[in-house]
Amino acid sequence: MKLLRDTRTLQTKAIASLKIAMAAFNSFEEEGRICTTLLHLQHACEMLLKGILVQRGVKVFDKDTGMSIGFEKCIRLCTQSAGLGAGEAGIMRAVDSLRDASQHWFIFVSEDLLYMHTKALVTAFDAYMQRELGTDLHSQIPSRVLPVSTTPPGDFLFLVDKEFKLIKDLLAPGKRHRDEAQARIRSLLAMEAMVADEVQVSQKDIGRIERAIRGAETIDEVFPRLTTVSTQLTGEGVTLKVHFSKKDGAPVRFIGGDDPGAAAAIREIDLRKKYHLSASALALDTGLTQPKAKAMRWKLGIDGDDKCMHVFEFGQSKFPQFSDNARQKIKDALAGGIDPDATWKEYRANASA
Repeated sequence: MKLLRDTRTLQTKAIASLKIAMAAFNSFEEEGRICTTLLHLQHACEMLLKGILVQRGVKVFDKDTGMSIGFEKCIRLCTQSAGLGAGEAGIMRAVDSLRDASQHWFIFVSEDLLYMHTKALVTAFDAYMQRELGTDLHSQIPSRVLPVSTTPPGDFLFLVDKEFKLIKDLLAPGKRHRDEAQARIRSLLAMEAMVADEVQVSQKDIGRIERAIRGAETIDEVFPRLTTVSTQLTGEGVTLKVHFSKKDGAPVRFIGGDDPGAAAAIREIDLRKKYHLSASALALDTGLTQPKAKAMRWKLGIDGDDKCMHVFEFGQSKFPQFSDNARQKIKDALAGGIDPDATWKEYRANASA
């Protein structure tokens, strides 16, 4: 595959950061090891995502600020139009969330979970780079330096349950290990990014989780997102590949991030990030006029679907905003053969009836 000059540069930076992450992971030095590994894994992903977007002709500089776009927008654009799978996006978000928590405060990640996330990230990085840029990671980095562990990981949910029980023990009366318990809680919250588009770890969340664990809540009640994650391991030793995915049909319950019962449900941190499309932006992104986009929303029941639309209220003013789910729903309907002109006529006839 012939790569554009900027794509080659970004790919080179991505692989360089991945090499540093692998050197840090396999290092005998413990001090700063986890943070260094996470920092360079995240940077490797961002450079790869931007390289693929450039190769596809997608703009990676904000037209207003002139600055390159951030990690989350790279994920969103690659998911929408550059072939990034949901599982691949999930592990990249999880590593980014762990990196953010480690860089701006501190976390404690068990060795098994660190290995599992690192190996899953390398698996996703390799697969995505091969599909989009035609480059095999093993031709760039010898297998012997990819993350190596003398204690192969077990099932993800087993490891999370083990971590949960350890946190519970650390919070037991008289133990005086609250700082370590909170650091471990922070890392588990960050891992929710595998199955959630937007995850931010706040002290309020950590406090609620801590109270819930002290109150004898179960892991299913405290971390419902993590219990929806499944893992698939193939190969062994240096050829081991790890894939994370969301279980089909897993029950999900959403409540506000400031709700006192949020420790026992999935937390929505910032609805403005989830519902980031105005009606006009939704129409533009789907290639429709605003009236025809409104007709499609009516036809598909988008305005009544809380996964697709949320109304923000500021005083007496109300502003409907739409999520990526709404855009995808319209695009799928158009690809499936729904005629927007006929839908517009049907909508007008129904409105005047």
